[in-house]
Amino acid sequence: MRREIPLAITFLVGLFMLVDFFVPHHGVSAAAEEMKQWGTIVIAASILLGVGNLIRVHYRKIRRKQDGWGYSIFTLAAMGVMLYFGGPWGTIEEGSAFNWMFLNMQVPLQSTMFSLLAFFIASAAYRAFRLRSAEAGLLLIAAIIVMLGRVPLGQFLTRGLPEKATLPWLTETIMTYPNMAAFRGILMGAALGVMAMGLRIILGIERSYLGGEN
Repeated sequence: MRREIPLAITFLVGLFMLVDFFVPHHGVSAAAEEMKQWGTIVIAASILLGVGNLIRVHYRKIRRKQDGWGYSIFTLAAMGVMLYFGGPWGTIEEGSAFNWMFLNMQVPLQSTMFSLLAFFIASAAYRAFRLRSAEAGLLLIAAIIVMLGRVPLGQFLTRGLPEKATLPWLTETIMTYPNMAAFRGILMGAALGVMAMGLRIILGIERSYLGGEN
């Protein structure tokens, strides 16, 4: 029963949300909206569980003095400070301590982490642009055209040529037609994947969310 009841609830709720999508009835829409509110409450409760699990994991790491336990102290201290200044006894309005820490500590840290992605992107581009096949050659040529067409150097190199021979025009053509076609194909594939996974969950085929094997 520990598995059958969650599977039955998932099936009924998922089926009802599908009915709400295809049946434009006021009663069905109102009930579906109420279920969405319940979902928001469940998500809020899961955040509390996540905070509790974070504290438990790092406290155990500190108590056992495992590798990197100093970082666990810093993590718990930072979380405690942010909870104190952003909780019911604090405020998150502009000019508050919470807002100052967010803008002057959290945002720069996020910018630093994202800036590191530039090196990974450059490494991936270097591996992808190796001329090992005809497809890789087409990718390399298209990438060079797009990169040059986005900077003033591309406009300078093709100045005086007809408009349809300039790098900016070629760049827009590549981005509008072949790139957009591939992008929409990826979106369609992702949508089909989401639909398939949703049906697997509703029908009880996919059970990884129960904490065990499928």
